[in-house]
Amino acid sequence: PEPLLSGKPSGWKTMMDVYLTFYSSLYRVNKTFHIFVCFSMSGYRVVNNANAHFYTASKYAVTALTEGLRQELREAKTHIRATCISPGLVETEFAYRLFSETQKRLLLLIKCLQAADIANAVLYVLSASPHVQVSIIHHWRKQYCVVSFC
Repeated sequence: PEPLLSGKPSGWKTMMDVYLTFYSSLYRVNKTFHIFVCFSMSGYRVVNNANAHFYTASKYAVTALTEGLRQELREAKTHIRATCISPGLVETEFAYRLFSETQKRLLLLIKCLQAADIANAVLYVLSASPHVQVSIIHHWRKQYCVVSFC
């Protein structure tokens, strides 16, 4: 990620192209499945870090695209459900690359989510009755916050 004032639009374009290609290909691939979009709390808030601002904008776009897709699938009366899982800080290499050395040391003091925590969120959604649509789950410090059911 790069700051908005000094970043390169070519990198931003690549980031957005990845998301848009993903969405345009989903429905053509299979018509009976559950779409899980696991991305970031950055799709709901802006952190005070210039390097993360365009990244955050791209995540807001993913939030809007996923909700739009979910609505279209429902209107088309498909049996496809779409769920966003937005974890807080997950122990990944990306989390450590995003921050300065001081912030990295602080991260070591925080109990980060693990891959198993995210897998448990997926299992929770998959266990829902067929008539239940869990559209968004915020997952923060081992606590689920289900934002909306349809």
